[in-house]
Amino acid sequence: MDATQLMEARARVLRDLESRGLATPVAVSALEEAVSSRSWWVEQWPAGAEYLAGLIAQDVQDTLAETVGRWPLCRLCDGPEHSLYIAPDLGGPDPTWVCEESGREVAPLGHLGGVRSLGDD
Repeated sequence: MDATQLMEARARVLRDLESRGLATPVAVSALEEAVSSRSWWVEQWPAGAEYLAGLIAQDVQDTLAETVGRWPLCRLCDGPEHSLYIAPDLGGPDPTWVCEESGREVAPLGHLGGVRSLGDD
């Protein structure tokens, strides 16, 4: 297993955590645990490497939902608070954050920082 793929996936998820102000010790610990867990997973299934980044993002999202709340929240829609999710479901290839309400693609994984909120100038 090439550790480069794991570190690139980690960097993409960390960028999205930072862009939403959630790169806290709890979130970074969740990310490290996901990277560790998926390292074993991809060693068992090397062909799954193209799904690695999206699956790590989903793992972090699931852990944070249990500990600190929904992440990442959609900033593009009006109405009740709701989350984004990674599409396609298996996390790759080319994982993208999608609004759970509208189904609209919001940003590729690692690029949430470029998404403007409704009210941003």
